[in-house]
Amino acid sequence: MKAFWQDLRAHFRTDFRVDLYIATAIWAAVLLAINYSIDLEDTYIDSFRGQPLWSVLYFGLYGTAYYVSVWLWTHFHQRSDIWRNREFWQRSVFALLCYSAYAGFYAHYDWSQQLFDGQIYAFVYYCLNNLQSVLTIVLPLFLFYKFADPNSGKSSFYGMAPKRKGLVLYGQLLALMIPLITLASFQPDFLQSYPTYRDTNANEFFGVPEWVTALIYELCYGWDFVPTELLFRGFLVIGMSRILGRGAVLPMVVWYCSIHFGRPLGEAVSSLFGGYLLGVLALSTRSIWGGLLIHIGIAWGMEIAAFLQQNSH
Repeated sequence: MKAFWQDLRAHFRTDFRVDLYIATAIWAAVLLAINYSIDLEDTYIDSFRGQPLWSVLYFGLYGTAYYVSVWLWTHFHQRSDIWRNREFWQRSVFALLCYSAYAGFYAHYDWSQQLFDGQIYAFVYYCLNNLQSVLTIVLPLFLFYKFADPNSGKSSFYGMAPKRKGLVLYGQLLALMIPLITLASFQPDFLQSYPTYRDTNANEFFGVPEWVTALIYELCYGWDFVPTELLFRGFLVIGMSRILGRGAVLPMVVWYCSIHFGRPLGEAVSSLFGGYLLGVLALSTRSIWGGLLIHIGIAWGMEIAAFLQQNSH
């Protein structure tokens, strides 16, 4: 854990300003207040589900969250040159297009009805919903890295190369979460949400034990955290640090918070702190594998705890 505090202190010494951090916190609070007071995402944006405007509205939400945060950083650090930097615009707009397409993707709805004649629609839908990021995020970022990123070949694919420092550090942080997950698993609200896997009769359709279809679902569920880390900690922090330096972290954090607007308020607020820590550590380790370990470990930990609770009753 010593390395953890050293990385945070090093980041603070370079980037921390009381006025900047207070202004960013106020901006995040304004976004949270607007969303949860009028239920912006669930009531308004998601009312266009399945329509082209759905992705456009997400682009507007995420772009507003991100660019205002970048403006705050450039204002307090007197870096107006960032707004004239062509590479900044290429990277940021590309990232927004990818994640907006991901958030507003709905083709898997039709695919789920067509595959297997729709007989296991629910199972296929939830699996494809987690896998569609291959088309909307991972493949576009890989093509950008190969053909548009001037740093291609000089470093790994936006932090995808595992590094021991990050893995050990995040492993320690994950271990600290085990008691909290165990405690949470005894709460009624927790068992209403977890496990996210539900009996869909897919095992009967394929003629296999239910643990097989549950495993397939959980692998798809875990995969969905890969594009999140790749885009937010890899592309927006490790990749964008080429332009913003340590200033890449704060704007990423506010945007990352906004993707949780469809979740409970507490989860959206906690994403600010979690996103900040993961961003700083990704920047120092130049790897996103630690964040993947934390994200997938917690997600699967909650699934396992819920399964165990179900079987104990």
